[in-house]
Amino acid sequence: MCGITGALWSSAEVAVSRDELQRMVDALAHRGPDAQGSYWHQEDSIGIALGHRRLSIIDLQQGQQPMSNKDGSVQLVFNGEIYNYRELRETLIASGVEFRTCSDTEVILRLYEQKQEKCLPDLRGMFAFAIWDRNQNRLLLARDRLGQKPLVYRKESDRILFASELKSLLQIRDLPRKMNPEAIDLFLTYQYVPHPWSILEGFNKLPPAHFAIWENGTFRLQRYWSPPFSQQQKEQSSSMAPPSYAQAVQTLRDLLSEAVRLRLRSDVPLGAFLSGGIDSTIITGLMQREMSRPVETFSIGFDIAKYDETSYAREAARKLGTNHHEHPVSPSALKSLPKLIWHYDEPFADSSTIPTMALCEVTSRFVKVAITGDGGDELFAGYDRYRAVRLGKKLDSLPGFVKRCITSPVWQKLPASVNQKTLLRKVKRFLGSASLEPRSRYLQWIAIFQKMQREQLYTSEFRNSLHQFQADQWLPDVYLQIPGRDIVTQTTAVDLLTYLPCDILNKVDIASMSVGLECRSPFLDHKITEFTSRIPLDYKLKGKTGKRILRDAFPELIPDSILKRPKMGFGVPVDHWFRHELKPMLHDILLSDRALARGLFSPDAVHKLVEEHTSFRADHSYRLWALLVLECWQRLFIDSTTIPSEAPSEIS
Repeated sequence: MCGITGALWSSAEVAVSRDELQRMVDALAHRGPDAQGSYWHQEDSIGIALGHRRLSIIDLQQGQQPMSNKDGSVQLVFNGEIYNYRELRETLIASGVEFRTCSDTEVILRLYEQKQEKCLPDLRGMFAFAIWDRNQNRLLLARDRLGQKPLVYRKESDRILFASELKSLLQIRDLPRKMNPEAIDLFLTYQYVPHPWSILEGFNKLPPAHFAIWENGTFRLQRYWSPPFSQQQKEQSSSMAPPSYAQAVQTLRDLLSEAVRLRLRSDVPLGAFLSGGIDSTIITGLMQREMSRPVETFSIGFDIAKYDETSYAREAARKLGTNHHEHPVSPSALKSLPKLIWHYDEPFADSSTIPTMALCEVTSRFVKVAITGDGGDELFAGYDRYRAVRLGKKLDSLPGFVKRCITSPVWQKLPASVNQKTLLRKVKRFLGSASLEPRSRYLQWIAIFQKMQREQLYTSEFRNSLHQFQADQWLPDVYLQIPGRDIVTQTTAVDLLTYLPCDILNKVDIASMSVGLECRSPFLDHKITEFTSRIPLDYKLKGKTGKRILRDAFPELIPDSILKRPKMGFGVPVDHWFRHELKPMLHDILLSDRALARGLFSPDAVHKLVEEHTSFRADHSYRLWALLVLECWQRLFIDSTTIPSEAPSEIS
């Protein structure tokens, strides 16, 4: 696991100097504290710079990067893990390839020599890498199928820059730092800036399952893999029956057991995140089966009961026989807000970054690799909102007069707690959007700021800068990539393509890399993704039960109390904190003259959000957190004359 950075230029006027390359590498030191390396070469009009920071996990004594082939014509920098590298290595050796190391990095290099970009489907793992091929004057950038490893780039007329993190590129002198209005609109809608956008104009994220090639001055972007959600429709139309439920259960047992086993390949200590949910409990149980000693497991907790899962994690640890560690998270954790803002590069409003960073920091004291349960909800229909999507589908089939009665505005007048997690609050939210078509309905459920709320928040100047751009259209457009499936399956697929890489995996990657910890997610093995994409919905969601097949595949690993518990989610009590311990922060930062004078948001609208929340008239915690993060990000990345190469202790 590492950090990569680099540049390719075809004009000496935009060459990246050796000193600039070193600053780019230094900005990624947290991603690779064990070693660093660089390659800089200028020949005729073409220049190439490659930088690398290494977190040593496999082949500790070798595998330094950049890594080259025998004659130095191919150079590689790589971030990630290739879990099937041993099998690929044996195949290559059988074909006559000679290896100098035992690293997975060299496996990628040798595969590229044989197959160029066609090697990507062979790779089973998480990765982002860059390969410079001098003989072809060609730069290849690639990212793994589900977006576990990040890659950001800037394409100019005679130069391309790339890195694991935006802050690395911003070490180059005179790069413009102008905020992208579309990205701000997207951020306030989804709580993250989705690919391919970046918060800064002129920068982009390489989408998951894509590669990009810069060759002889031309640039092309291409997708190499898609989850086969349409495959079930093809099988049905060709009279091929899907596997029986019993067959599917056994297949899942085999696939997930193998995925866990492959992810235990390491030359350093491993542990596991254990929240006490179904996903992490199963993964930890499968991991414990393969280990000769108790697995080191880690969880975090809160003083506020509705956010605390430690009792379930403790119970899972007892059943599985792990060596368990717990860590409390309090409002004082927000003293690390400057560190959080710096590490995430862009405004990122998932407040669970706070416990995630705390969990990673504690875990890194004991191990260098942590196995996680990420992906289980999207793959196996685990979120409560998928049941709401199914209920909405049933509502759509009702006669018009019945639907009009159910969706009548009168129901919105019922009193309900400002707490977004109460049942009546959820019912009102569901009925308030029931008249919309399914895709728009889902967007309204998950959006941080609804379209009308954003319109009221924005100044007229900022609205004009959007030039009719509509952030609300991005998610419905993704639905079009999954034709022919029911709306619930489509929605799980949309989350797999959007929320998972842009939010969950981004959150975990940045948090873990901030402390030099590698996280591996067995559920995200692409063979499991392909399997779950093809099976019928009722194998995953039946009645009130999500993750049906997952529960039935591994009942022996899950305590009864965890099987029956309601889903809690990995949230933090920001609503409570903003009304108590962190209330001064809202006024000192969000309502400061500096923040209100930026011209993005109406001061009256911001004041109203703060007042309604702190007076218990509404729950605007997610919205206020998004605005707070955006303001802090601007102070660090826009107002500052230079971007610090390490996390600051405070934001001025």
